[in-house]
Amino acid sequence: MNVSIRGRTRHYRTVAFDAAKNSVRLIEQRLLPHTFKIVDTRDYRETAAAIRDMVVRGAGAIGATAAYGLTQGARVFRGSDLRRFRRQVDLVYATLKAARPTAVDPVNAMDDVRRAMEQGATVAEQQRLALQAAEAFADADAEHCAAIGRHGAALIRSGMNVLTHCNAGWLAFVDFGSATAPLYAAQARGRKFHVFCDETRPRSQGATLTAWELAQQKISHHVIADNAAGHLMARGEIDLVIVGSDRTLGRTGEVANKIGTYTKAVLAARHGIPFYVAIPLSTIDWKLTSGKDIPIEERGGEEVLGAWGMNRRGRREYVRVANRGSEARNPGFDVTPPELITGIITPVGIFRPRQLWSRRRQLGF
Repeated sequence: MNVSIRGRTRHYRTVAFDAAKNSVRLIEQRLLPHTFKIVDTRDYRETAAAIRDMVVRGAGAIGATAAYGLTQGARVFRGSDLRRFRRQVDLVYATLKAARPTAVDPVNAMDDVRRAMEQGATVAEQQRLALQAAEAFADADAEHCAAIGRHGAALIRSGMNVLTHCNAGWLAFVDFGSATAPLYAAQARGRKFHVFCDETRPRSQGATLTAWELAQQKISHHVIADNAAGHLMARGEIDLVIVGSDRTLGRTGEVANKIGTYTKAVLAARHGIPFYVAIPLSTIDWKLTSGKDIPIEERGGEEVLGAWGMNRRGRREYVRVANRGSEARNPGFDVTPPELITGIITPVGIFRPRQLWSRRRQLGF
């Protein structure tokens, strides 16, 4: 995506790798929309912390970050003992996998890297293959999102009002985004439409990230409170809902996404509004057979009890909002059943949720 900072515009990827420094380069998303900053994680532990602490977030972006992190951990190994090298890689893999458990992209990405590494006969060959595979995953993520845009653009007509939830945009992937890719593609085709961005409490990624992206892209939009969506739907002011996913079950069509997605799906069904989920192939979990088995991340209660923002001196600051002494529950995700989903936009076409399994070869399984 192109980013304009102080009048200068250039293209950025959300995640990149500096091979000379063996560091992962990330956009520090916690500072947006107030400050645009690139940070480097110097080893795989820092990379895992960046995923856990949401320096980088979003399914494809943390998938690419994990792939680079695994490569990072493999490349620091010195010596030729393959058995010791595999133990090192196992440790790195487990550390990165545990950083955020709900999304399946990091596991799929690291599995791709490890399969590629197995083709190498020596430590040096496996290290080289790891970097190649991580780069290939990042490139594929961007290509998949561009293809999602091409397929999904047909859903967006001039004059429409589209609702998004959380940030499944360029910042959540290596480039283009999933839920935003159809918006960007439709804009490129000259269509005029309006987007309502759910604020997406408790971390407000819709208000801070999606709105920032749309402003950069000069797409008409409003930020709305999460609880305003039903009101707008009842008044006929929303024509289409597009969201992303952190894990979509290929066997059942169930979708895990940012908390509040299920609520929007229920509201959309009540008002007869099409509800679409946009995903790259790396977001599909072909193993689990029930949404109840998806590990739902429980984050710290302080995210619910307060909010981060920029103070008058331009410094990022946390402010307590809730009653002092009260505690909070903070599940990060919920699961939407397939009967509430109109279609799933993939890089190879749009399918009904229960069609995924029958189309699994077409979808890369």
